[in-house]
Amino acid sequence: MKVPMSALLRAMLASKRSAALTVALWIVLTGALAGLAPDLKSVQDNSSANSAPAASDSSVAQRELERAFPGSDALPAVVVVKAEDGPAATAAVTRAAGAAGEGFGMPVSPVCGQDGTKPGTDCVPGGDGLTSADGKTRVVIVPVTGDPTGDAFEDAVAGLRTAVKDAAPAATVAVTGPAGIIVDTVKVFSSGDKVLLLGTVLLVLVILLAVYRSPLLALVPLLAVGVAMRVTQTLGALLADAGAITVSSQTASIMTVLLFGVGTDYALIITSRYREALADAPDRFAAMRAALRGTAESVLASASTIVLAMFALLALVSPALRGFGPYLALGVAVMAVVAFTFIPAAVLLLGRAVFWPFSEVAMARRAAGGGVWRRAADLVVVAPRRVLAATLVLLAVLCLGMTGYKESFDFVSGFRVGTDSAAGQRIIDRDLGPGEIAPSTLLVRGTGITPGQAEAVRAKIAPRAARTAFDPSRDIAPGGGAARITVVLKDNPYSPAAMDAVDPLRAAAATAARDAGIAQARVLVAGPTAETADIKSALDRDMLVLVPLVLLIVGAVLAGLLRSVLAPLYLLATLVLSFLATLGLTVAITVWLGGDLGIGNRVTAYVFIFLVSLGVDYNIFIMSRYRQEAAHKPPVEALRAAITRTGGVVSSAGLILAGTFAVLMTQPIRELYQFGMAMAIGILLDTFVVRPLLVPAIVRLLGDRALWPRRPAVRG
Repeated sequence: MKVPMSALLRAMLASKRSAALTVALWIVLTGALAGLAPDLKSVQDNSSANSAPAASDSSVAQRELERAFPGSDALPAVVVVKAEDGPAATAAVTRAAGAAGEGFGMPVSPVCGQDGTKPGTDCVPGGDGLTSADGKTRVVIVPVTGDPTGDAFEDAVAGLRTAVKDAAPAATVAVTGPAGIIVDTVKVFSSGDKVLLLGTVLLVLVILLAVYRSPLLALVPLLAVGVAMRVTQTLGALLADAGAITVSSQTASIMTVLLFGVGTDYALIITSRYREALADAPDRFAAMRAALRGTAESVLASASTIVLAMFALLALVSPALRGFGPYLALGVAVMAVVAFTFIPAAVLLLGRAVFWPFSEVAMARRAAGGGVWRRAADLVVVAPRRVLAATLVLLAVLCLGMTGYKESFDFVSGFRVGTDSAAGQRIIDRDLGPGEIAPSTLLVRGTGITPGQAEAVRAKIAPRAARTAFDPSRDIAPGGGAARITVVLKDNPYSPAAMDAVDPLRAAAATAARDAGIAQARVLVAGPTAETADIKSALDRDMLVLVPLVLLIVGAVLAGLLRSVLAPLYLLATLVLSFLATLGLTVAITVWLGGDLGIGNRVTAYVFIFLVSLGVDYNIFIMSRYRQEAAHKPPVEALRAAITRTGGVVSSAGLILAGTFAVLMTQPIRELYQFGMAMAIGILLDTFVVRPLLVPAIVRLLGDRALWPRRPAVRG
């Protein structure tokens, strides 16, 4: 697949003047777009990205609950008060409740615990489950209205925290529950943004300086990434503001490391080929055109793979996966265009100074490759069976970690920094029972439901729960079309045991409703546990769609690039094996050794989509070079040249890409920490095991059939 250079691109790189114009156009475009677009953070949507599909049972239940009982859309903030003794706890919780209602102007809904009473001294919930056995721990429920990811909601919860803690200084007070958790989540994400960006820039700069040994050449990729990132952010903000795409804070964090990794990869590939071309074409402009012709197909195939894989996420139903694909696809597409225009133009504009303190001749000699990669090539050529066996054994051992694979949906346990919501949850777990952190709501729909019938349903399901509650004065909808029952489960509401209890609870309530004589009875379960169960179900379904779809896309790109039927098959097999080994080692480190409850529920899907679409890059680079070399060399010599020529640049690119993802390990969220670790492990495996050893060993053993049905031009 030969990619011709367009007339426009040739014109942009024809002279120093046109190169300067190209750089200037990108700078002007970046500034112009920035002036038109809103701030990206102002259009981020963090609520829908972490919710169940709109058609799921829990989402339907929540919408019907809000229609039947207006005000049910408020998220509960759970105020936990722990004092020295019972009387002190009662006094403290009374003051805290009063402060919640009267102490500040926050948008609290006019209900407290859904009983119609304004938060204050008359709204001090009691009864089983809301007071500890020793009386020292009490709970106040304060529903908070508004957009959970908006500034007003965050200010409301922050104000509530300040007020209740000031009102009860002698007690231990924490605000948790769904409202507290989501505010802490947004805050934790925001706190890591600057660290992430600064850490990524410094890491990439250090590695580029080590690779290039030229400060100006090292700055070019960083400038290119900066341009691409700014253009992507402004275009993304415009599209998100128009409702065309969804951008969350987590997607924005991933975009940062993705663009730095991919952008520097493309820069390394292009500048490395440029340095090679200088040895044959002393004219810099001719050398750059030759470099772009030599790298166009591999970079285009790489970018196409990532973009298509990101768009494949639109076939999924989980908002957490479906939402981030288009924005990341946009970023990679912009980065590819910047790589083929801004980077060459900037290098040409700087002239010979770009290689300072080295000369162009010295840089061209360095591009020839050698050293460790020549020895690696010799090893693969001489002993391919031993290399193949050793790499397969290594990867198989790493796969053993998958025997301990389990997922965690407990987001609060995933905070890697102290938060108020986590502190409150620990108190509730210890003193009141884990289910109190986020009760479920059972919605019974029917015709002419009476308090007696609803009470009969509650009594029938009570043995399945830690606590149930039904108040006929507030829990029967006008006209008797619906009844609601509060159900506190026995287990942590985000645990597998609690999620497994949702369907049996729904079925038992449906049976009880029919037995109670409720006409046209229908039962739904709303609340965090039911929503989490639906999120898990959607993710399980999506993985069954995602894996074959992405492999099909990657296989099609490889087949088009290599014009081979066989090569995509063994290359895909190495990608899958690398993914399993990566996940196995990540499980061993984080779950077995690190003590995590499990792998974050979205991490596996994230790792698969990124590791396969990015990991195939290195296969593309080496196999594309092998195909080019095989056009005029015997297969063995073509393989040796491909390993030697691509070894240095691909290993450098792999180190940078692994390093940028490793920066995510500085983030205070378990999912990003595990994702960053897994990606760093996987990319290093691809860079130093799969790409230089496993794949070449397979190619060597297949010989002339490596690109079947394509035959090498030169036999030998």
